[in-house]
Amino acid sequence: MAVSYKKLWKLLIDKDMKKKDLRLATGMSTTSLAKLGKNEHVSTEILVKICKALECDIGDIMEVTDDE
Repeated sequence: MAVSYKKLWKLLIDKDMKKKDLRLATGMSTTSLAKLGKNEHVSTEILVKICKALECDIGDIMEVTDDE
């Protein structure tokens, strides 16, 4: 199983936010942001912070996909 954060990037576009804005709003590190960009696993704590900052549900920012 793999994860995809394509929904997160689309949501940022819809909200007219940049990745830097998301990082500042959540207090996450640049390393965590880079992991998101590579569809790598990040902690649940980071995902919850993103959901709070964007006022959305976890299903709105990620999805589980089959390994490619």
